[in-house]
Amino acid sequence: RFRLLREHGYKVSCDVFNKFKDDRNSIKTAIREARAEDLLSLYEATYLRVHGEEILDEALELVKTKLEELKMSHDLKPSLAKQVLQAMSRPMRKALPRLLVREYIFLYHEDELHNEILLKFAKLDFNILQQQHQEELSIITKWWRNLDVPKNFPFARDRITECYFWILGVYYEPQYALARKFLTKVIAMASIIDDIYDAYGTQTELELFTQAIQRWEINSVDELPEYMKICHKALLEVFDEMEGELSKTGRSFAVHYAREAMKSEVKSQYEESKWRLQGKNLPTVEEYMKFALDTSFYHTLMVVSFVGMGEIATKESFEWLNGKPPMVRAPTLICRLMDDIIAPKYEKQRVHVPSGVECYMHQHGVSEKEACDEFNKQVEDAWKDINQGFIDVQSPPQPLLMRVLNFARVIDVLYKEDDGYTNSTKSKHYLTSLLVDQVEL
Repeated sequence: RFRLLREHGYKVSCDVFNKFKDDRNSIKTAIREARAEDLLSLYEATYLRVHGEEILDEALELVKTKLEELKMSHDLKPSLAKQVLQAMSRPMRKALPRLLVREYIFLYHEDELHNEILLKFAKLDFNILQQQHQEELSIITKWWRNLDVPKNFPFARDRITECYFWILGVYYEPQYALARKFLTKVIAMASIIDDIYDAYGTQTELELFTQAIQRWEINSVDELPEYMKICHKALLEVFDEMEGELSKTGRSFAVHYAREAMKSEVKSQYEESKWRLQGKNLPTVEEYMKFALDTSFYHTLMVVSFVGMGEIATKESFEWLNGKPPMVRAPTLICRLMDDIIAPKYEKQRVHVPSGVECYMHQHGVSEKEACDEFNKQVEDAWKDINQGFIDVQSPPQPLLMRVLNFARVIDVLYKEDDGYTNSTKSKHYLTSLLVDQVEL
C-alpha cells in the first residue's frame, strides 16, 4: 500500500515501517523472518523512498541480501523466483511500463489461479497497441530515409528505431501519437547535432552553425558547409511542423519553449566542444558538470515532451520545467552520469570531450571503479529527487510528472549495463519485444 500511495502522489510517511522494528530499534529480525512475497513487496516499496528516510535505505540493503540468499537457495516457487529475478534486475520504479506489462503477461499466465478472460484481454490490448506503434514507426522511418543520413551524415549514428523506442518509453499511450511523432523527430535530430559537435565539425564550422541556430532563420545558412545546411533545414522544418499542428488548437505558444530550449542546448554543445577542439586541460568535476548537464539534450527533450500533451501542459508547467527544480534536474543528471560511466569505452575510439569519470579520477586521485561508485550514489540520490517531486504539492499534474519519470526510466534501461543506443545490439531484444513480436494468444 505504501508503494501504491507514493506512486500516485500521496505523501504517506515512512513511519509505517516502524512497527517492524524490534526492541533494539532494528528491522533485521522482521526481514529475516518475513515470507519471500513480503520481502519482494518491501523491496519494491523502498524504491519510492526520498531523502532522509534512513529506515528504507537500511531496509533496501537488508532485503537485497535476503532475496539474493533465497534466489541462490532455489527454494522459491518457479513463478516467484522469476519475479524476484526480474525485480532485482530492475525494480518496478525504474522499469518501462510497456516492457513491464509484457513481462507480467507471461508471469501471470504461469499463475495457476490466473483469470483466462482477463489474460486474453491483456494480450489483445498489447497487440492492438503494438500495431499502432508499428504504423507510427513506419511513418517516421519514411521521414528519416528522406533525410538520407548515411549519405548526408556518414559520421552520425543511424538509429531511428532506437529513437522511437526511447520515446515510446516516455509515453506509449495511444492518445499521445502526435506527441511521439514530434519527440521522436526532435531526438533524432538531437542525435545528429550531438555527433556533429562531438565528433565531426571543425571549430569554425561549429561556431557558424551555433550562430545560425540562434538566428533560427531558414535563409541564414549560406556560410555553412552542405551537411550543416541540411541539418539546419531539417531541424527548422520539424519545429515548423510542430507549430503548424499546435496552432490549430491555439497552443503554438508551447513551441516557443521548445525552440528556446533547443537554442540553449546548441549553445552548450558549442561550449563543450571547445574542450575537445582546443585541447584544454581536464576540468574539475564542478566545471565539467556546469556545461555537461546542459549537453545531454535531456532538458530540451523534456520540454518537447510537454508540447504534445495537450491542455494539461500549461504555461506554468513549462515555466516549472525551465526553473529546473531537483525533480527536473534528476533525469538529466541520471542521463549524464550513467552515460559517463558506460561511454568511455566507446569514446576512447575517437577524440572526445573528457568524461565526468575521467575528471573525477584526475581531481580526486581515485580509480575508475571508485569514481563510478560515487557517480552511482549520485544517481540513486537523483531517483530520490524524482520521488520527492511526486509528493511535492508545487509540482504540476501527475501525467506531466510521468514524462519526467519515464525519461529517467529509459536511461536505466538503455545505459545500466552498456550503451544500448550507440551499441544497439545490446538493446535489440527490447526493441523486438515491443515493436516486432506479438504476444501469442
